[in-house]
Amino acid sequence: MTPTTAELEIRLQTLHEPAPDAVLFDVLIGSGIADAFVRATSPAGELYIAASAHGVTCVRSAGDDENFRRAYRARFGRDVYSTSRLQFHLRSLAGGLIKEPSRGMVFDLRSCSEFERDVLLKALEIPAGEVRPYGWIAREIGNPNAVRAVGTALGHNPIPVLIPCHRVVRSDGLIGQYSLGGPARKRAMLQSEGLDPDVLENVARRGIRFVGSDTTGIYCFPTCRNAKRITPSHRVEMRSAADASARGYRPCLVCRPAGVA
Repeated sequence: MTPTTAELEIRLQTLHEPAPDAVLFDVLIGSGIADAFVRATSPAGELYIAASAHGVTCVRSAGDDENFRRAYRARFGRDVYSTSRLQFHLRSLAGGLIKEPSRGMVFDLRSCSEFERDVLLKALEIPAGEVRPYGWIAREIGNPNAVRAVGTALGHNPIPVLIPCHRVVRSDGLIGQYSLGGPARKRAMLQSEGLDPDVLENVARRGIRFVGSDTTGIYCFPTCRNAKRITPSHRVEMRSAADASARGYRPCLVCRPAGVA
């Protein structure tokens, strides 16, 4: 039977020499009964980032360590320890959690439902400096009517920042809420990736959902990297995918806007 955290700690304390923290960490995380966390700086402020032996499990705003440990234990059913050894899991964060912080990282999503995992893994595909509406994720995961459920899943994202739910906006194009600090924090995250939140929302309020190029006959989401290459004189604004289709435009193969209202 796998020993409990308390039993392991007692056994280590009975050694002739006190066990270094590194040994305790290795035993606990290696047994799968405890995880570890570090503090990290990001455009979303100071964060706790926790990981298990299976990958990163949690990102939360940093505060009191003991409160975080209690909340973590309640959510995941395991203790979590502060340790610098977690840097091994976070080597791609050097430089401050910007641009593509998730590249090469492994995530532990065992606490999520299958639907939630589908939503979060799809959000990972949205490039830095771009946004997609909730409906895009719903359609991409094969459940186009689940827009509200997609929003709920993103609101419960256990690993914000690293799994970039801040890159998902409302169906009307407005920025919307953000579980890690509200709309202001979401705007700061997008701004750190080179987007202008005011411009995004002004375009949305004018009812523009897509832009096309009159030279290629292709339409995109406004933040798609291909849309950004369209010169003003060849830029065509569209209010819906139906509008784009009626004008004879075909959807971009990169941002895949077809079927999103």
